[in-house]
Amino acid sequence: MPPKAPLNWGLLPPSFLLPSSTRSLIPLIQQNATQVSRPAITYTSIRTIKSTFKPKPDRFAYNPSKPALNSTSTAALERKAHSTPLRTGLLANKKGMTAVYDSETGKRTACTVLQLDRNEVIAHKRRDKNGYWAVQIGAGQKEARNVTRPMLGHFAAAKVHPKRWMAEFKVRNEAGLQVAVGELVGANWFTPGQWVDVKAISRGMGFEGGMKRHGFSGQPASHGQSLMHRGMGSAGGSQGSGSRVLPGKRMAGNMGNESVTVKNLKVLQVDEKNGVVVVNGCVPGPKNQIIRVTDALGKPWPQGPMTTAEIAPPAAEVLTTSGSAEVAADATATTTA
Repeated sequence: MPPKAPLNWGLLPPSFLLPSSTRSLIPLIQQNATQVSRPAITYTSIRTIKSTFKPKPDRFAYNPSKPALNSTSTAALERKAHSTPLRTGLLANKKGMTAVYDSETGKRTACTVLQLDRNEVIAHKRRDKNGYWAVQIGAGQKEARNVTRPMLGHFAAAKVHPKRWMAEFKVRNEAGLQVAVGELVGANWFTPGQWVDVKAISRGMGFEGGMKRHGFSGQPASHGQSLMHRGMGSAGGSQGSGSRVLPGKRMAGNMGNESVTVKNLKVLQVDEKNGVVVVNGCVPGPKNQIIRVTDALGKPWPQGPMTTAEIAPPAAEVLTTSGSAEVAADATATTTA
């Protein structure tokens, strides 16, 4: 089909179609049109429903009363600074649960015994090189023949023995890197009375049903119910939910064996000689499970040590104290004689 000519609305028809009385007025109409030129007004009518809700502010919109938005890595670290610990955490082994009694009130408190096994600083992660601040901690011991050559070189650079477990603990700034590479950090890193967060892999329970995994009540245990007492029941509606099972439906499946964090556990006792830290409550994982112990994020930061020098006195002071004690003992023996 040939293309259709556009419709010229508002234009005069050809002169031969006009009556003779109107043809004489065409020059006057054209003259007035050239003298008076009005701007073209375009208006599009939109029919909508007026909402009674105020528009929500866009969190990415610029506001003069707020600082400019930044999308740099430095700005991201500043936003996370309030929830980043000031110092590193440590790795511990879960030895089991016991109970302690208060000598004054006689109250029994359930607790978990955690043992620290040769925690040493392996490396430091810096902002200019790695993009963040962190301390790499190694614990335990491993035979050199069971360690790959790249990892042997990594341990040799830190001048430490091969470690069985390794983990990184992020810190807020460079002040958290005051623990030097190769230093041994003991149980006195934590103080009695402070709050800690523990993180570990929970105990795996295999494939479990809905009652044990999600706490379902099961089907009625009365007359007429047969072989479905512990069944989960209907998994999805018909027409109301689209004749399908919605994503995320709680069903039977693998239970446990996932990362679990228990927050705000109180440190009850610390034994530096045996490397034992006793915390209040339960800790995820079976016995001999490796545990990440850090300062609690939901509590004020503890006034704990930032370096190992703040934990143990320097060797010079120890020698001076022992030397003065020997001199005092010799003076006492001479006086007695």
